[in-house]
Amino acid sequence: MAPLMFFIIIIIFLHVPTNTANTDPSDVSALNAMYQNLNSPGQLTKWSSAGGDPCAENWKGVTCSGSRVTEINLSSLGLSGGIGFQLSSLTSVTSFDVSNNYLGNQIPYSLPPNLQRLNLANCGYSGNLPYSISQMTSLKFLNVAGNQISGQLPDMFGKLSALTTLDLSSNSMTGDLPESFSLLSSATDMYLQNNQFTGTIDVLANLPLKNLNVANNKFSGWVPSQLRNINLQKDGNSWNSGPAPPPPPGTPAAGRGGQNRQPGSNNPSADGSSDGGKKSGVGGGAIAGIVISILVVGAIIAFFLLKKRSKKKSADIERTDDHTFAPVAPHPVKEMKPVQASSMVDTKTFEIANLKPPSFDHHKSFDDEEFSAIPVVPKKVHVAPPDATSYSVADLQIATNSFSADNLIGEGSTGRVFRAEFEDGKVVAVKKIVSSGGVSDDFIDMVSGVSRLHHPNITELIGYCSEHGQQLLVYEFFNNGSLYDLLHLSDEYNNSKSLIWNTRVKIALGTARALEYLHEVCSPSVIHKNIKSTNILLDLELNPHLSDCGLASLVSDADQTGGYSGPEVSMSGQYTIKSDVYSFGVTMLELLTGRKPFDSSRTRAEQSLVRWAAPQLHDMDALAKMVDPALKGLYPVKSLSRFADVIALCVQPEPEFRPAMSEVVEALVRLVQRANMSKRTVGVEQGRSGNQEFMP
Repeated sequence: MAPLMFFIIIIIFLHVPTNTANTDPSDVSALNAMYQNLNSPGQLTKWSSAGGDPCAENWKGVTCSGSRVTEINLSSLGLSGGIGFQLSSLTSVTSFDVSNNYLGNQIPYSLPPNLQRLNLANCGYSGNLPYSISQMTSLKFLNVAGNQISGQLPDMFGKLSALTTLDLSSNSMTGDLPESFSLLSSATDMYLQNNQFTGTIDVLANLPLKNLNVANNKFSGWVPSQLRNINLQKDGNSWNSGPAPPPPPGTPAAGRGGQNRQPGSNNPSADGSSDGGKKSGVGGGAIAGIVISILVVGAIIAFFLLKKRSKKKSADIERTDDHTFAPVAPHPVKEMKPVQASSMVDTKTFEIANLKPPSFDHHKSFDDEEFSAIPVVPKKVHVAPPDATSYSVADLQIATNSFSADNLIGEGSTGRVFRAEFEDGKVVAVKKIVSSGGVSDDFIDMVSGVSRLHHPNITELIGYCSEHGQQLLVYEFFNNGSLYDLLHLSDEYNNSKSLIWNTRVKIALGTARALEYLHEVCSPSVIHKNIKSTNILLDLELNPHLSDCGLASLVSDADQTGGYSGPEVSMSGQYTIKSDVYSFGVTMLELLTGRKPFDSSRTRAEQSLVRWAAPQLHDMDALAKMVDPALKGLYPVKSLSRFADVIALCVQPEPEFRPAMSEVVEALVRLVQRANMSKRTVGVEQGRSGNQEFMP
């Protein structure tokens, strides 16, 4: 009997579940990193900075389902520090609440990707909303109220159709509401009060809102009629008084629940208006009127065309209307007045935008066939470069020893660069432009535009030469070569030791400031189109100077190779300011990894730098492994992660989600200000680093 009882006890014991190692390792790692970034607070009982089993050990605020963490609720625990940069691995977490704590600085880019509830209210966050929120297609509740989030709200809400509650109140957000707000088709509660929003709230008109608070902003215009029968708080704005203007003819009547309206449908009005349910759109009488008008206009045009053809045989035709072409020679053309050019890039675009039909004597007679067959382009007036010296070809030949190979210091898609030394000992860099169709005609105008670009981080144009079919640009010379040289030719230049972490951040910040100047200070904006490490020149203090600014007209779409170009350039050939931002992000990746943007000598998975690195930018373990080995582990961990956050934003596949360069500059300045360059490094402490090395 005793052996039987012992056997039964063993059977029962084997069927009793045990609580060992229940939690997914990736979840454990993320919570360990989060605990460490929160400065290991005692309030988080049972938490650990290494290992542990959150689900089995019932870590405070952690809820699990099976082996996966599904909820994290750490609200109002007096926590300080940060929440880390590994949260994207928490793929089963649907609710994340760290509200009412002291978690200043920016909201991390890396957040649990499949959230349904996200509460970051009253945490002291500044900066902007991270782009990663725009990818949370299951998100139903978003609260970032009571922070210090500033700037214009990104147009990032197009995929958040499940969102029912949005609270952005009590921040410092500016600008108009983004158009993608109109796609929040499930939104019932929206709180935008106590910000500095401007413009109208028309994008909210067709949302199924029940509660809307837009008080204490800078909104203007009229409150849409669809929003008047909901719980609306709107005081503290500059609303227009009086009745709202009627919609344009043919505008469909907007009704509540506009998300159910199918394109092209004529749903009856549901907003209680007095149209009595009439169908929206253009009525039959209006359509008939439009058709008759088109027929009448067509008949008039046909009449004049027939009349013109019948007069073709006549000797003279008196021209009484302005014509888009000037008369043929030998008849004189009145010379255009010079157009004052500002900082432009593409001179062809500039000319088209500013050309006006030339005036001529309306009483002259011309043969109509000859007039229409041989149009004459008006004489173009070139604007002399205001701040550039004109050199002769002979002067530059002597200074470069007839452009000898010994003086060749660089070669790119826009031409070769030579070292030149004049008799007085002055050393300059001479770029010999590769001639292509139309360049010679626009060269002086291009030089005029480049000569107006003045910034401490932009290579200064000293002079130019346009003789005997040659086009040359003369720039200031920098002894330390390019960023490419120091990163990838270290054996030859033996300067890799100079590129400590501080210096790399300084180079990124200086280059960002140069691009901010081109994009946001120059008017019209100047697109660079050729951002890469070979075009970032370094002076004796390793301050960066961006070269080839204003030469975008020389760069063809075929030249956009080598791993620097955004996907939109290769797919459509369209290059914009946001394409510059992408190329800058790739250059930052070079600074971080020490790798080339495209390296065919590596394995296929690692040949493209962006494709290999981008998915790992928010994984601290992977990030530590991809850092340039030349740094030998001497860098601040937080500074590295924030640097990676900026890169991730710049290399977004969609151009509209990339930040403006002013935002990049702001983020890098914050990085410099907050970084303590002598502490919290990986490996040996880097005692010689310090904030004094950075530009103010």
